[in-house]
Amino acid sequence: MNNLYNQCCRYHGQRVRINCRDGSVHVGEITRVSRNRVWIRPDAEFGGYGLGWFGEGFGVGFGIALGAITGIALASVFFW
Repeated sequence: MNNLYNQCCRYHGQRVRINCRDGSVHVGEITRVSRNRVWIRPDAEFGGYGLGWFGEGFGVGFGIALGAITGIALASVFFW
């Protein structure tokens, strides 16, 4: 999990593609990282859900538990 946290910190502010254990895929910009969660502002044109724009988390997107993530990569690798 520490490697995943470090990778999320390294990609902070960049567009990424995150794969989760439940099969969901999230594409967007990492806006915040904590030891157990990463926040992503989804890209609407690439299937982002637009969650987390009101109330708690306003402007930072929505949080994904690091334990639920199976893979993370820069989005530019997938969308050129």
